[in-house]
Amino acid sequence: MRGIYTTVTDIRRKVFTEVARLSYEGQDYAAEMVKLPYKIIPGEVGTHRNSIFLERAIVSERIRLAMGLPLRPMDEQAPTNAGIENSVIASKYYDPPLINIIKFACSACPPKKVEVTDMCRSCLAHPCKEVCPKDAIRFTPGGRSVIDESKCIKCGKCVDVCPYHAIVKMERPCAAACGMNAIGSDELGRAKIDYDKCVSCGMCLVSCPFGAIVDKGQIFQLIQSIRQGDKNYAIVAPAFVNQFPGLTPGKLKAAMRQLGFIDTLEVAVGADLCTIEEAKDFMREVPKYQPFMATSCCPSWSVMAKKLFPELAQYISMAMTPMVLTARLAKNKLGRDIKITFVGPCAAKKLEASRRTIRSDVDFVLTFEELMGMFEAKGVNFDTLEAEPGDDFQHASADGRGFAASGGVAQAVVNAIKQMDPDREIKVASAQGLADCKRLLMMARAGKYNGYLLEGMGCPGGCVGGAGTLADPAKAAAALAKYSAEAPMKHSTESPYEIDLAFLK
Repeated sequence: MRGIYTTVTDIRRKVFTEVARLSYEGQDYAAEMVKLPYKIIPGEVGTHRNSIFLERAIVSERIRLAMGLPLRPMDEQAPTNAGIENSVIASKYYDPPLINIIKFACSACPPKKVEVTDMCRSCLAHPCKEVCPKDAIRFTPGGRSVIDESKCIKCGKCVDVCPYHAIVKMERPCAAACGMNAIGSDELGRAKIDYDKCVSCGMCLVSCPFGAIVDKGQIFQLIQSIRQGDKNYAIVAPAFVNQFPGLTPGKLKAAMRQLGFIDTLEVAVGADLCTIEEAKDFMREVPKYQPFMATSCCPSWSVMAKKLFPELAQYISMAMTPMVLTARLAKNKLGRDIKITFVGPCAAKKLEASRRTIRSDVDFVLTFEELMGMFEAKGVNFDTLEAEPGDDFQHASADGRGFAASGGVAQAVVNAIKQMDPDREIKVASAQGLADCKRLLMMARAGKYNGYLLEGMGCPGGCVGGAGTLADPAKAAAALAKYSAEAPMKHSTESPYEIDLAFLK
């Protein structure tokens, strides 16, 4: 459903907008917070579910999560604003877990099942039976196919061969989207997350058609920081292109200034640094000291690898991610007292920024969808924005910007190696989506990718298809390719940390 403006998208966007507006206006937060569900869901009759009270209860939980607060227990009485005093701070905040299921919003979708529909024409060929590996298909006296659930292994072969498309494979959307098999069912059939497996990629929350899965946010705390006068700088992932209709790259800095940011830096600068580090890592380590090297920039991919393939963890590049490199570069140049907000397409970046070794570099993380809520709360009109001289991004390469699309990281590293060692052959294998990433590492463990550079992206399509994006991933990828081609410079393999940040105010 990414890129489609649905009712779920509309509610999510309104929650972000109202939470941002509440924080900007600085009113009686406890009193105003309890009014927001009535503002977002007005009237007396429910339009999305059979009860307007249920709609408002779900929105209340979404508001709490957007403010970093935990879900309320379902078996205890607690007001909507319970614990709000913990949220009114000007620093990063939320109680784990990051990804949450609002149980009473879950439709308790049935588990995976293959079923013959009324479209079955009782054909003579019966290809469904011929391809079934478990002899799970029998026929009624009239010749209609029936599946024996006790034998069916849900392989889907019958689905593929039915000439009438009369056989369907049904699966809980959130579970189908989870490449970690982290979503099961509780005792009432509702979705349940196994947090030992979850890597917080966020694909479940953008796949649930009931809007029952939500991640926590830091919008409220960031705006508190801006209002108290902290020097806030934004670092924006290259996937921002085409996410905000009417907002050109040249106008982005002007738009961010209206929100209270002093200046904005593109994370593609850090991607260029990451490219050089990973290129040098690969040249030094492969194949002399290790059979292959995996890229490190996607947190969901690297955490998945360490959870499921701990013996391969040593083969993941030690290079820091573009987010961290950009944040460190900015703080080293501008002072450790500034605040850095990463803005991007990724839910997992919120967890990455909370790691002990990183939390002092990245102070807040916003998704593009959350940033849109801030723009709407402040009434930023992209059409009337006027950029100042020097507002265009001029300090990253096409390769750095290309990190946002699947295959872009590996291509950037290959290009850098070719600059340093033109005669060296570099073999590449890449995967997008955690299920494919697992298969890639299984093949690597079996020795199929010795000598290779491996790129993994947790989201289908790469960062342009992340859980926090607004635009259709295919269109975003096309816009990114055009934006990358317009890059004013190529990355240098010499002294990559000598980047002039004089353009930052």
